Amino acid sequence: MTKCYALKSHNLHDYLTIEKELDDGFVVRIVRDKDGFEEVVTDFISKILFESCIRTGYLTCVEIPQKAAVSA
Repeated sequence: MTKCYALKSHNLHDYLTIEKELDDGFVVRIVRDKDGFEEVVTDFISKILFESCIRTGYLTCVEIPQKAAVSA
């Protein structure tokens, strides 16, 4: 199982995975469902912003099957 974070949005299939941890933040992979088409973005998020997103509920820790995380 891969640890992922669901994004608070109108779409239940949007999620974020942490690809790499750095001293000041994370390299993350964000997968969003856009009308059946997956938009995949790799970006940086600071630890302060990440913690704020967890605290406010914008990101929620979820478990998804490994196959789904790899295919996205």
